[in-house]
Amino acid sequence: MLLAIPNVSEGRDRDAIDAIGAAFNGRLLGIHSDPDHHRSVFTLAGQRGDLAHTVLGGAREAVRRIDVVNRHEGIHPRVGAIDVAPIVYLDPDDRGAACAEALVLGDLLGSELELPAFLYGELAQGRTRAELRRGGPARLAERIEAGELRPDFGPRRLHPTAGAVLVSARPPLVAFNVELAPPATVEDARTIAARIREGGLEGLDGVRAIGLWLDARGVAQVSTNVEDHRAVPLATVVAAIARHATPLGAELVGLAPAAAFAGFPADLPVANMRTVESVLTEQGA
Repeated sequence: MLLAIPNVSEGRDRDAIDAIGAAFNGRLLGIHSDPDHHRSVFTLAGQRGDLAHTVLGGAREAVRRIDVVNRHEGIHPRVGAIDVAPIVYLDPDDRGAACAEALVLGDLLGSELELPAFLYGELAQGRTRAELRRGGPARLAERIEAGELRPDFGPRRLHPTAGAVLVSARPPLVAFNVELAPPATVEDARTIAARIREGGLEGLDGVRAIGLWLDARGVAQVSTNVEDHRAVPLATVVAAIARHATPLGAELVGLAPAAAFAGFPADLPVANMRTVESVLTEQGA
C-alpha cells in the first residue's frame, strides 16, 4: 500500500473542498483544511498502478475550481492549485514502487492537465519545495522563461490559473503546527522558526519551519515539517519551541505515524491527532 498526500490551495470554500475530495475517486483517509493557510491536505491510500490515476481525478477538479495565479490569498507558500502531490511509502521496501508511481503521476498531471510538474526531494537530487516556491507563481514563471528551470513533465509555462505542481516520492513527513500563547507576535514566531529549523542556531535535523500569524485565531504559529519523525519526535520540536515561548496548542496536518508522538507532553492539546495506523485500523486495512 502507498499513500498520496496532495496539498490543494483551497481552505475556505467548503463546496469546492468537498467536490475535490469526491473527485479523488479512491480510498480517502482524511482531509485537513485551514482557512488562514488557505490550503487543504488530502490523504489517500492505494496500490501501485492505481494511485496516480486517483490523484489525477481530484487534481482535475482542483484545476477547474482554483485560480492560484491571479486571485489567491493565503499565508502558506504555494505555486499551484495542486501545490504538492507526493507519493508516500510507509515501508522502505516500497520505495521503488513509490518512485515509479510518482513519475507516472508527474507525467499524467503534465500531459492530461497541462500542468508543469517539477520533481523535488529524492527524485531531484534533493531539490526542495522551498527552492521551487520562492517568489510564488510569478517568480517561478520568470525562472522558466529565463531557462533557469525546466519542468520535468508538462508544458514549459505555467498553467494560466492553476500554476505548477511539485511531485516527489518520500517516507512519511509530519506537518505539525504549534500556536504560541499571547503576547507572542509573528516576529517572535519567525525568530523561533529560524532558530529551530535545520541550519538554524538550534537547528533540528530535517525540520523545516516558518513563522506565521493566524488572523482567524488571533495567534502566532510556528509551522513545521518534520522529515524524519523517528530522529526528531514531535516532543523534541515542542521542547525546542518552548525554550523561547509558551506553546498554547498544537495541530497535526493530515496523518502521522504513531511513533511521531513518542514522549509527547500530555498537557499540550493537539487538534486533529489522528495516526495512519488508527485510520487504517478503523477502515479495516
